[in-house]
Amino acid sequence: METETTVIIPNWNTRHWLPGCLGGLREQIYRDFRIILVDNGSTDGSVTFVREYYPEVQVLAFDRNRGFASAVNAGIRESHSPYVALLNVDTIPLPGWLLHLVETIKSGPDVGSVASKMLQLENPTLVDDAGDMFSWYGSARKRGQGEPAQWYDRPEEVLSACAGAALYRRALLEELGGFDESFVSYLEDIDLGLRARLLGYRCLYAPEARVLHQGHGAGIARSRYVYLMTRNRLAVLTKNIPSSLLRKHWRTLLYGQFYFFLVYKRPLHSIAGTVAWLVALPRLLRQRREIQARKVISDQTLEALLSTELGEIPLREIIVNKLRRVS
Repeated sequence: METETTVIIPNWNTRHWLPGCLGGLREQIYRDFRIILVDNGSTDGSVTFVREYYPEVQVLAFDRNRGFASAVNAGIRESHSPYVALLNVDTIPLPGWLLHLVETIKSGPDVGSVASKMLQLENPTLVDDAGDMFSWYGSARKRGQGEPAQWYDRPEEVLSACAGAALYRRALLEELGGFDESFVSYLEDIDLGLRARLLGYRCLYAPEARVLHQGHGAGIARSRYVYLMTRNRLAVLTKNIPSSLLRKHWRTLLYGQFYFFLVYKRPLHSIAGTVAWLVALPRLLRQRREIQARKVISDQTLEALLSTELGEIPLREIIVNKLRRVS
């Protein structure tokens, strides 16, 4: 019999994190769930380890790394539960985590997803992520990152959930067609969150649904990160932002792309990401037409959901600091 919830964990050469993550799931108060671990071609013995020590976990094993979006979509297709939780392997979910996520998503039919309170593994008094934000500069950031955990004890509505520890309504995932696999990794959760918002779904933050999170525990080469972030940031904007708002905020958006080109300090990979976006533009524009045709919220509502803050060190401050070091 299908459980009420399925927990999907993407894994790639992160065997050392598995005991904390899977051990935390064994301690959950809420029990009506099963676990699917989707392995992205690991070579560190992850699959053998899970099958030996965590036989309750279903394993889907790929022969190569297909990226986060492809992995979680495979897990979603394999499950049939009304709720789907995504969990990064470099987390330790505390006992009430899944219970509070499920209770929150049941609070209304328009609640499409729920964001966890992610705490820093090495210092749980500080927030790692309390829901994701996206700005008119095209920057994505973790709400509350590095701030005292007690500042984020109130349930509230947020733009999007970090897919590293989130719960989704299956009906929403099916309506959206899952995560966009062309993103491979990075910003696919922001993209899905925006698409859900355009359809009128809300995302709620559940402060009692707590997980400890290492952050970047799975790792990725810096050059690859810059390439993917550059390409995917432009894809998010292309697909989801109505023309009237693109025209209104074009200066801010252009400044944001220039800012990240400079601060990434990987000009070739930034350019490669931009070229990849241009190559994908015909497909992105087709997706855009479909998404915008289904939009039910007003442009004003969407505009208010995005932040007006860059959320990074101002470019002026970076330049001043560099000049001081030179002098």
